[in-house]
This record gives sequence, structure tokens and C-alpha cells, in this order.
Amino acid sequence: MSLSGKVAIVTGGSSGIGRACAIAFAREGASVVVASRREDEGQETVRLIKEAGSDGFFVKTDVAKEADVSTMVGKTVAYYGRLDYAVNNAGIEQVPSPLIDQTEETFDQIININLKGVWLSMKYQIRQMLTNGGGAIVNISSAAGLVAIPGIPIYTASKHGVVGLTKAVAVEYAKQGIRVNVVCPGSIQTDMYERFAKGNAQGIEQIKQMHPIGRVGKAEEIANAAIWLCCDGASFVTGQSLGVDGGYTAH
Repeated sequence: MSLSGKVAIVTGGSSGIGRACAIAFAREGASVVVASRREDEGQETVRLIKEAGSDGFFVKTDVAKEADVSTMVGKTVAYYGRLDYAVNNAGIEQVPSPLIDQTEETFDQIININLKGVWLSMKYQIRQMLTNGGGAIVNISSAAGLVAIPGIPIYTASKHGVVGLTKAVAVEYAKQGIRVNVVCPGSIQTDMYERFAKGNAQGIEQIKQMHPIGRVGKAEEIANAAIWLCCDGASFVTGQSLGVDGGYTAH
């Protein structure tokens, strides 16, 4: 699965699934551009990329802002001359609450980052990939992109949107050498999960039992899926939604 000489962008690369993806690309030999709003954590990911034996740099990026996304891709190409892969992972969660208590501000913030951010990222990534003969994109959705989760309808809608967006773009660019797939993780041991878990031992046990495998996942397990979808071994795979969820959506 060597990706030596290739270049990848990972959004939301400052922690969790994004950081795991960045390190996984580095271990396979790719140079990695880490995009995130959090600079200190992003620079730490770059350090880990170099520790893994590859090259990379950080670009401060708010994926909800078109100028930031354009700059992210522009700096990648200016430095490395190409773009082969992208993992669009940047996203935020929703604090569970009744629909009737949710605000327009919350709706706009979640949709802008989780859905608009993926749309903007693909817009600029694909423009570049078309100039170097193709590429592969993996968008990170959620199990909430495949099934309904009450209490977080805005988040659920944003993640369903990522699945639909992925399929439409995959079909549009399939003949031009660009593959686009989406990974839908179940509960994964990340900072986001830890925020939910804090002081909620009973809820955590319930979450584990909702996954037939009997545990939550690891960020590295999502990264493994993303790497496979980008490599030549998945050359006939596009427009697909891959649940990496310990069986959560299977029942």
C-alpha cells in the first residue's frame, strides 16, 4: 500500500481521527498537509508525521470559509506541486437537546462546518486533482449519516448530507480518475467522545453495548479504512459509504 511520492491533505488533522489519518498516510510514505483551526495541536500532528518518517506542514484552516480552503489547497500545491489524496474530517458535534429548544445559530454552525466544509474542500481539491490526472477523496461522516439518532437532528442531517454529497460527486467525476468515498464511524475514542463520556459512566456503558463488537472504536481503525480507500487496492471503489462501526448500523 506504499503511497511514496504522493501528497495528502487531512482536514481536522489536529486530533482524533484526523491525526490518526495523517500519521497513517505518513507511515505509507505520503507527504501530509494538516489543516485545522487549532495551530498548536496541528503542529503536534506535523511533528508526529515527521517522526513517522515523512514530510508535512500545517495550514490554519476554517473549512467553513472559502478563502481558507482555497489557501489550504494553494499552499499544498505551491510546496509539493500536486495533490493526490484528501481526507475531509473536520467536524463538530451537537449537544443533545429537544428539537424545539435548538437554535438557528447551532444549526448554521454545524451545517457550515460539517457539510459546507466538505463541499468547499472537495471543490478545491478536485480542481487540483483534475490537473494531475486524478486522485482519491475520503469524507468522514458518521453512523449518524446512515441511521437516525434522536436528540441530535442537526448533526444527523449534516452527516446524512455528507453521504449524499459524496455519492453525487463520485458519480460526477468517476470517469475523470477521481474516486470519492465516505467512511461512517461508530463511536470512536477521541476528544469528542471524551467530552461526552466525562461524568457519564452509565451512558458510556450503554454506548459500548450498542456496538455488537462490545466496545468503541479506535481512531487508527478509521485511518486504516481511509488509507485502503485511497490506495490502488480500492481502485474499483467509488461512491460508497463504509460503516466502520463495530456493527452499530447492522441491526
